[in-house]
Amino acid sequence: MILGLLSEKPAPPWDRAPLRGELFGVERLEEHARSLAAAQPVTAGRTRGRGLADRLADNAAFLLRANRAIAKTAADGHHATPAAEWLADNYHLVDMQIREIGVDLPPGYYAQLPKLAAGPFAGLPRVFGAAWSLVAHTDSHLDPEALRRYLLAYQSVQPLTIGELWAVPITLRIVLIENLRRIAELVVNDAAARQAADDLAERMQGADGDAAGMPPFLPPPTLPHEVLAHPVVSDPFAVQLAHRLRGHDPKTDPALAWLDRRLAAQGTTVEAVVREEMQQQGMGNATVRNIITSLRLTAGIDWTSFFERVSLVDAALAGSVPAGMDFPTRNLYRTAVEGLARGSGQAELDIARGAAARAAEHHGRRQGDPGHYLIGAGRPAFEAAMGYRPPLRVRLERGCRSLGIAGYGAAVVALAIAFLVLPLRVAAEAGAGALMLALLAAAGFVLASDAAVACANRVAPWAFGAT
Repeated sequence: MILGLLSEKPAPPWDRAPLRGELFGVERLEEHARSLAAAQPVTAGRTRGRGLADRLADNAAFLLRANRAIAKTAADGHHATPAAEWLADNYHLVDMQIREIGVDLPPGYYAQLPKLAAGPFAGLPRVFGAAWSLVAHTDSHLDPEALRRYLLAYQSVQPLTIGELWAVPITLRIVLIENLRRIAELVVNDAAARQAADDLAERMQGADGDAAGMPPFLPPPTLPHEVLAHPVVSDPFAVQLAHRLRGHDPKTDPALAWLDRRLAAQGTTVEAVVREEMQQQGMGNATVRNIITSLRLTAGIDWTSFFERVSLVDAALAGSVPAGMDFPTRNLYRTAVEGLARGSGQAELDIARGAAARAAEHHGRRQGDPGHYLIGAGRPAFEAAMGYRPPLRVRLERGCRSLGIAGYGAAVVALAIAFLVLPLRVAAEAGAGALMLALLAAAGFVLASDAAVACANRVAPWAFGAT
């Protein structure tokens, strides 16, 4: 516990180093996005990949423990770093964001997104890798305009799917929470190291008589075994111990002499360690502040408007979509593009461009709206042109729709008969005659038909969608 809370080494990419790369300006971010898109191959076909929900749950549990540890440190009267204070003061926001992510992250949603084929993020969604890199090179400070330009630059090399763009806000929050967990690990471990240094200093002060005669090159007898055995003295431990022993002479103080000797073996000095620790605390404070600010920002952005500003599919359809069309209708067009792309093996952007091109050929007429080919009467011919092969569920849905009200009535009757079969069979086995069975069937059909109507009304929207 003195020099760290965790001993096991996590598997990549879930190591413990904070997400902190070289800071880029907007132009450099755009250049990086283009190179990143060119270097991120995706797997062919659909794969489940590694789930992010489990990691999010692990991060949530750790941040809760970290918040409690910080609160205990403050209650015990120990000094808290600015980063620890930021986390403690804003933990309610972090907890709320984690809960919202859990609600907004359907179990199968990320399974539909393109996964990376190689590298430390292999098996994870491509959009996760893009978000990770953005957070690292901005020190977790998100800016809507920089994000927009970053995504457009990325898509100039490799277009993102509609599903990936909708996943951007939730993925950014997942990455920010991941980075906060890493900073929290450092905060909690550093607090434990400083507390250990305080405990050691107090024990040494209570044993001055025993330590006074010790030669300066020997460790004091009150040093605990775990400190003596550890090959490296951590910076927070060294800084806090030096702070508690300030004013002492290394020639007469065994603990300070031991500390100087250990740091010299590590190629450093007390002064250098103090400077490094102050710098690390400043960087940690800045990163936590940026994370909290960015989490607040993501909660306030109008993501529907942002999506349409970065969607290449929307840009392809924009020239032929009628002015004044509302968002739900535009979203129907996008949903149709997604379905046609999945069933034809073509890119979503190619589907959108195909619909827009056909609409442009009939400008000024009813067929001049791309919706005519995506969700209207022109869809069958457009499907054939795109090589679309409807999946089984779509074929069943279309078959049921073609039956109309007659099909609905037939389904209700069939369900009602199915509900009656079992009780009539039980009555027949009990010795009921034909007349009795007929009376039971006539009386029970009313109740069975009510249940069949309720069941059909419940199943139909779920299975085929509402229109």
